[in-house]
Amino acid sequence: MKLKLGIICGVLIWIITSVLSEIFNPIFNSNLPGVNIIVPIIIIIVTGFFGIIYIRNINTNEVIEGILVGILFIIIDVILDAVIFILPGTPNIIGGSYPLHVISTIIITLSITTLLGYLAQMNIDLK
Repeated sequence: MKLKLGIICGVLIWIITSVLSEIFNPIFNSNLPGVNIIVPIIIIIVTGFFGIIYIRNINTNEVIEGILVGILFIIIDVILDAVIFILPGTPNIIGGSYPLHVISTIIITLSITTLLGYLAQMNIDLK
């Protein structure tokens, strides 16, 4: 596992997701009250992008690497959420309950990174 690259990608995922959520949440929450779909969509797009950046440098055991980097991304997300939002008591940009956010982030992140690892091990010939 390339720990340094994984940590950098995980921190960038958290920063970009937080910034984009802060920008787009007011737009969608004012037009669609009670529906917080923008945070999961942003997580899917950003995690997919940085997951590809991480997985493309791996040549063996891509599925295992996908699972491991997904776990690393989740740990980084929880730590940064705790340090930035929960411990200081600042209002978070998640917009909903934090346990639901963590559960959905775990499912989305592990699904994306594992799928990317699976796809990376396939030999695809596009003609």
